[in-house]
Amino acid sequence: MVALLFVLFLFFMLLGMEVFFSMTLSSFLGVLLKTSRQVDASIIPLRMVAGVDEYTLVAIPLFILAGELMNKGGITRRLIDFALALVGHVKGGMSQVAVITNVVMAGVSGAAVADASATGTILIPAMKEEGYEAEFAGAVVAAAALIGPVIPPSIPMVIYGVMAHQSIGKLFVGGILPGLLLGLGFMIACWIIARQRDYPSRKRLLWGQRLNAIANASWALCMPLIILGGIRFGIVTVTEAAGVAAVYAMFVGGVIYRELDWKKLMDVLYEAGLTTGIIMILLSAAGIFSWLLAESQINVVIAETILAISSDPVLVLLIINGVLLMIGCLLEPMPAMIIFLPALIPIGNQIGIDPIQFGWICVLNLMVGMLTPPVGLLLFVSSAIGKIPMGPLTHEVVPFLIVSIIVLAAVTYIPSLTVWLPNLM
Repeated sequence: MVALLFVLFLFFMLLGMEVFFSMTLSSFLGVLLKTSRQVDASIIPLRMVAGVDEYTLVAIPLFILAGELMNKGGITRRLIDFALALVGHVKGGMSQVAVITNVVMAGVSGAAVADASATGTILIPAMKEEGYEAEFAGAVVAAAALIGPVIPPSIPMVIYGVMAHQSIGKLFVGGILPGLLLGLGFMIACWIIARQRDYPSRKRLLWGQRLNAIANASWALCMPLIILGGIRFGIVTVTEAAGVAAVYAMFVGGVIYRELDWKKLMDVLYEAGLTTGIIMILLSAAGIFSWLLAESQINVVIAETILAISSDPVLVLLIINGVLLMIGCLLEPMPAMIIFLPALIPIGNQIGIDPIQFGWICVLNLMVGMLTPPVGLLLFVSSAIGKIPMGPLTHEVVPFLIVSIIVLAAVTYIPSLTVWLPNLM
């Protein structure tokens, strides 16, 4: 049954169907062909509704809205100016700016694609004008945007928290150190490459100019502090923090910076609604798909198979990493999480891995998939924005993939990276 379900899903994908249609149609046929225990086809719409019938998921459209408001309200541009004031004088300064900007934006949007679109539109053309190869510029933006779902808030972590019945606030906090490690690793990689290729740097700004850039970006820099501080001290829930972020971004863009007019606001609502619709429809389709997997006891089969190889947590986590890295190369993170995590979460519990650490192991694996073909969603975004061929872009992203895998290994085998801060809450 499980084999048939996956064969049908892959078959429809190869025909060129979208993930939603492939998942829904294969699930429908799976229900009709189910022989072990007949069920009525009316279960399909019921399970699809159940897949999105979670109050916590309200945070997703609100964080997406906050990110779009940042882009249209002039907040992203001011963050780039702030980063330029800090590191523009470093060798390959514009590549460092891309990383720092995405680290700050990650504290608001929680979405990698939105961050790549926002920063790439400005930074890829700017880097090309300053003499950087287009492929390198696209690779830096794609890699830096990977930090978006790691540093809190994190849309994938909202989904994991719902599936694993874990505190989303603690899961958010658990991503702070891995996200900062990714940013530091990417900056080191950019510096090494810039020295090898003699990329330019900008003139060092005077302290007065730096303070002026910091002052201009101060409203934007307060956003992550408001979100994390509100969650940390119990002032707001995760969902309420998402709403506060959206209202704050609207206020800053419209009242403080005065760049968000009614026309831009309508564009923001349209883009945020479109992105939310894509995510929610995938979640609904995955609801019936994952239900069929659960019915077939695939989680038991996978757990028994992995644990039959070894019960040593070190080796089991290595196997899970390998499986998820391969899955991430073939599926986008959202459907991959919903399809496979119900089978993997019990394994983490069985070998005694903290659920917060295990969540970040899973999410980081699938995020790395956004930098690898054939799916490589962040590569496609950078390629489209910079009009860069995929082949050279994929080659340039390799150093950043190596950094990502090193951080993934650290998160896998050093639990304190993800559980130390949450345990202080």
